[in-house]
Amino acid sequence: MTLIALGINHKTAKLDVREKVAFSPEQLPLALQELIGLSTLKEAALLSTCNRTELYLHINEDDVAQVLDWLKEHKSLEDSDITDCHYIYKNEKAVAHMMKVACGLDSMVLGEPQILGQLKQAFAIARSTGTMGAHLEQLFQHSFSVAKTVRTETDIGASAVSVAYAAVTLAKRLFSTLENTTALFIGAGETIELAAQHFTNQASINTIFANRTRERASDLAERFKGEAISLSEIPNYLPKADIVISSTASPLPILGKGLVESAIKQRKHKPIFMIDLAVPRDIEAEVRELADIYLYDVDALQDVIKENLKEREKAAVEAMLIINEQTKRFLDWRRSLDAVSTIRIFRDKYQDMANTELSRSLSRLEKGESPEALLRELTRRLTNKFLHEPTRQLNEAGSQGDTESLNRARNLFSLDFHSVGKNTQDK
Repeated sequence: MTLIALGINHKTAKLDVREKVAFSPEQLPLALQELIGLSTLKEAALLSTCNRTELYLHINEDDVAQVLDWLKEHKSLEDSDITDCHYIYKNEKAVAHMMKVACGLDSMVLGEPQILGQLKQAFAIARSTGTMGAHLEQLFQHSFSVAKTVRTETDIGASAVSVAYAAVTLAKRLFSTLENTTALFIGAGETIELAAQHFTNQASINTIFANRTRERASDLAERFKGEAISLSEIPNYLPKADIVISSTASPLPILGKGLVESAIKQRKHKPIFMIDLAVPRDIEAEVRELADIYLYDVDALQDVIKENLKEREKAAVEAMLIINEQTKRFLDWRRSLDAVSTIRIFRDKYQDMANTELSRSLSRLEKGESPEALLRELTRRLTNKFLHEPTRQLNEAGSQGDTESLNRARNLFSLDFHSVGKNTQDK
C-alpha cells in the first residue's frame, strides 16, 4: 500500500480550474464516503481551499488512476481541465509535501499560518467520516507537530508579507506599545477589515470606522467593538487618531494636507502614523511634508514586504531541513509497522506449533507415560519443527553460494561459531 498526495494548487492550475475542483466543507463527508468505496483505497482525506484541492490517500498504487477518474466524474471535468495541471506524490514525496503544506511553505504567501487550520479541519472531517486510518492519522499528527516546530524554531512567520500585517509591523516600530492607542480606519472593504483584525490581535486598541456607507462602518464597528462615523465626520475625529489606515475607492483624496495639519496642531504635535492603501491615493502626498506625520503608501509597504519575504525565504531553508529530517522519521515509523506485522505472524506460527506439540505430550502424559521421556521428546520435536524451514533455506543458500543470506542468518540468530564449537567440545 502506498501513501499518495494527489491534487492541484495555485502553482499548477488557474483560478477557473481551481473553482471547478473545489469542495465546500459540507460536500466533504459524502465525497470521502464515495472515495473510500473505491477498490483498494483504505484511507482518505480531502483538503480544499481557494488555492488548492488535494486528496491524501492510503491505496494500492495501481488504483490511483481510478481516484483521478472519480474526481473527474464527481466534478464533471473534462480530461483537458485537469490532465496538465494535477500532481501525484508518492510515499516520501507525499509525506514531505503534506509537511510543507502544513508549514505554509507551499502557500501563495510563504509561511502563512491559515493553511494549518484548514489542514486540521480536513483531518477532523475525515476522522468524523470514518476515512482516517492509522497511516494518515499518524501523517497528519506528525505534520501538525512539524508545523509547530518550524514556527517555534524558525522565523518563517515572523516577518510581514501582506500589506495589512506590514502596517502593524511599522506601527509597532513607531509606538513603544500599541496598547490603548486609537486607530481610525477609513473604508470598509476587505483590506480594511484585515488590517483591523491584525491591529486588534496585537493589542487592546480603540477603533473608529469611517465609511461613505455608514451601515457597513457600523458592521465593522460592532465586530471590533469600535465606533462608526461618516466620512464627513472625519475632521472631528482625526485629532483623536494615533493611527490612520485608509483604503477606499474614492477618485479624490479623503485627507488633505490642511486637514491633517489642523489635526496635528490639536494633538499638540503628538505623532500620527498613516498608511494609505488606496490606489488612487486617499491621502495627499504633501501630507508627508508635515512634521510628526509618518505616512506610508502601498509602494513603501511593498518594499517592507519584499525585505521581509527575503527573511522568510531564509527561514524556509531552515524549515526544509526540519521537514527532511521529520520525513525520514515518519518513513522509519512506517517501515517499523512492516516489522511489527512480520513479528506477529512469525510468533503466531511458532506458537501454534508449540501448542500442538504440547497438547500431544499432555495427552500422552495422562496415559501414564514417563514425564522425563515426554519432555525430552517434546524438546526434540519442537527443535525439529522450528528449525526445519530455516535449515532447508540455509542448505539451499549454501548450495547456491548465497553468502549474503548466510551472513544475514548469522546476524539474525546471533550465531557465534567459536562459542558453538566450544560448547560442543565441552559436552
